[in-house]
Amino acid sequence: MATPKQMWEQQQLQVQLVKNSGIVSYNGSPVADDKEEEMSRSALALFKAKEEEIERKKLEVKDKVQAQLGRVEEATKRLSEIQEELETLIDPMRKEVAIIRKRIDIINKELKPLGQSCQRKEKEYKEALEALNEKSREKSQLVSKLMELVGESERMRIKKLEELNKHVENLR
Repeated sequence: MATPKQMWEQQQLQVQLVKNSGIVSYNGSPVADDKEEEMSRSALALFKAKEEEIERKKLEVKDKVQAQLGRVEEATKRLSEIQEELETLIDPMRKEVAIIRKRIDIINKELKPLGQSCQRKEKEYKEALEALNEKSREKSQLVSKLMELVGESERMRIKKLEELNKHVENLR
């Protein structure tokens, strides 16, 4: 296969031969005319073949460029899709995380007064329980004292009733 420079040189040579054959043909020699005509046809055929080869190579390059552009477009499209997927993955996570953090902050703010209230109520409960236990002890002591007094009172009354009963029997 000839290089583009060699092909150009051959074409230039053929063009020169065609030009020269026109000058010789004015001599009027029929053999020279046939030879010149054949050279012209050969040069034109060669020129046409070269043009067709150039056109064919041009189409090949164009097809390759189109194929490459198609691959580039497909790669660009795929990269765009991947980027969109990444954005959809990142955005919901960020939004969800922000929402959860905000809720945690709100709950923390609510927990502080609730904790203080709980501590205050625990203290009140302990104080109330202590007061209850104190009153229960006091009640137990009073009940014991009452039972003692009632028991003693009953003994005294029974003793008194027995004495009265003895006096009544003595009076009879």
